[in-house]
Amino acid sequence: MKKLLFMFGLLLSLTVQANEDVHLDKAPINPSNLPSLQRGAKVFVNYCLNCHSATSMRYNRLKDIGLTDEQIKANLLFAGEKVGETMQVGMKPRDAKAWFGAPPPDLSVIARSRTPDWLYTYLRGFYRDETRPTGWNNVAFANVGMPHALWELQGEQHLQVQETKDIEGNAVVSHHLVLAKPGKMAPAEYDAMVADLVNYLTFMAEPAKSKRLQLGIIVLLALAFFFMIAFALKKEFWKDVH
Repeated sequence: MKKLLFMFGLLLSLTVQANEDVHLDKAPINPSNLPSLQRGAKVFVNYCLNCHSATSMRYNRLKDIGLTDEQIKANLLFAGEKVGETMQVGMKPRDAKAWFGAPPPDLSVIARSRTPDWLYTYLRGFYRDETRPTGWNNVAFANVGMPHALWELQGEQHLQVQETKDIEGNAVVSHHLVLAKPGKMAPAEYDAMVADLVNYLTFMAEPAKSKRLQLGIIVLLALAFFFMIAFALKKEFWKDVH
């Protein structure tokens, strides 16, 4: 029991330390914004699904965000997949391990394991680092093995290190990302696209969440209604006793 408590405390301290080390930007997502979810699904299929799979997600679940089967076939299926199939990737795990050192992770529930804020910071936090095998590093994931798949859209950022001193004379080191080479998108446009992508990843992690919440509210209202009926019956049955 003491060992379990020790391990739990250690994991908790590591989690707190990780959250303190990385500043996470707030992801401006809106699960009820269907156009944003549709745009995010398009970005995911065109850029992420080349390497990452989403084996817990079926294409026909995109009908929950307002797309029809015809729209899914015309805009999101490029290799003869069927609407009822899961989002598989064509790259074999053996080839992925040879090219990247490890197979890219499945992204089905990445928003639940990493949080939307982390994903939003991560996808906007790549910068050039010639010491890395891919030439890229990331402020949210130090020494990341993934290359910057969206660099043509965002451009190239450099990490600027600035050292200042506080009122007590102690050195304070701060890091800032500077856009050294603009991409095809303006910074605001790229941030909006990343927000759409993170919005979709959040939806994909739990597609039935909105319906589940609606059903939960209906159940609670029904229980409250029957509670009032039961309370009235109780008063009626016991009125002569009291």
